[in-house]
Amino acid sequence: MAKILLVDDDQSFLEATSELLGMLGHSVSTAESVAQAREVASGRVFDHVILDLILPDGSGLHVLDELEARAATNVTLVTGHPSVKSIVKDLYGPNISYLIKPIDLQQLQSLLDRPVAVEPVENLPGLHFGHLVGESAPMQKLYEMIDRVAGTQANVMLMGESGVGKEVVAAAIHQASKPAGAFVPANCGAFARDLIASELFGHEKGAFTGAAQRKAGVFELANNGTLFLDEITEMPIDQQPNLLRVLETQKVTRLGATSAIDVNCRVVSATNRTETQLAEQGCLREDLYFRLAVFPIHIPPLRQRSEDIPLLVDYFLADFNRQYKSEVGVDAATLDRLTSYDWPGNVRELRHAVHRAFIMADRNTRLLVLPDDLSSPFSKTGETRSAGISVGKTVEDVERELIETTLEHLDGDKKRAAEMLGISLKTLYNRLNSYAEQ
Repeated sequence: MAKILLVDDDQSFLEATSELLGMLGHSVSTAESVAQAREVASGRVFDHVILDLILPDGSGLHVLDELEARAATNVTLVTGHPSVKSIVKDLYGPNISYLIKPIDLQQLQSLLDRPVAVEPVENLPGLHFGHLVGESAPMQKLYEMIDRVAGTQANVMLMGESGVGKEVVAAAIHQASKPAGAFVPANCGAFARDLIASELFGHEKGAFTGAAQRKAGVFELANNGTLFLDEITEMPIDQQPNLLRVLETQKVTRLGATSAIDVNCRVVSATNRTETQLAEQGCLREDLYFRLAVFPIHIPPLRQRSEDIPLLVDYFLADFNRQYKSEVGVDAATLDRLTSYDWPGNVRELRHAVHRAFIMADRNTRLLVLPDDLSSPFSKTGETRSAGISVGKTVEDVERELIETTLEHLDGDKKRAAEMLGISLKTLYNRLNSYAEQ
């Protein structure tokens, strides 16, 4: 079974081709624009990309720049214009091919019989469960959690800051579980409100205006595999009972259908909110939380495992060198700068920084070149917003904000928070009890 990314703005072509690929036994992720394809491809590896050249928001070739391990990915450009072959000939090496619309099942089968010529990224050294990098104590704890839950069917909720790699951890859980089905990621925050039910559960032809043919929902696509629901707290509260019912009954009914379909998949959900925020903000039903978070896992932020930064840099460098057929390295001074920075954007921000430094590498020494300032506009905004001191605030207000911010950064670990704040655990509990009474 191949992992395929299919990108085309023609909805009918997208659905028909996706269904044909599914009939051939492949796992398919779809996108209708450059922006959506970048989101779907972020942090993931595909065996094959089938790509329309002209998309609503830019050239399909821009998608290739976002792919992990492009050199290891077979790429097929889909177009209605035979002249495209001569325009982009040899642009992306031997792994590129072309299909002229319309496409039939035989063409797809012949296309996907091509062998992948380059070793996949998962085979790079130092990976745990085929996806994760790090040997620190927090990562060892994470590996133990993955190993324990892999032998069960329990639903998992991943909790951690933005950029820690929740989808990568979900993929690691999937691989460790060795299921028969596919890993199917879905971003709840990206669903149009009126299409949430269709995306999750599918629809029959004619179920609503624009439903030109039957579509399988993500639960069906993940049958006997793993469904990853990212940004679960972005799902509207009034839509959550429908998800709860599927989790309870393990049956889905497509929109417009009269009978239910059995589904059997592990659901891994993810949020960047803490348990306290989930309870206080009312963004997730309590009964749904208990169904999704049978086995909650907290993913450590990068600042809590800084000893893993050199390993991550080596991994990203190996990946970029494979993609671009280069031999760029990193010197000790640069590595020290990368290790000493606190990376508020976590692993995602580190990878971005290494990618930029790779592009700017010194052409003589072939070493990474970092900018003078590693911080991003987002981290600067966050620093300004979290300063906590302003005219009119009382000392008690500032103290409370400091305690709550520290707990949030440490994922609610009160013992570590007390140590970081320089107070006793008893004092911390007294403060929290007083806040609860206010």
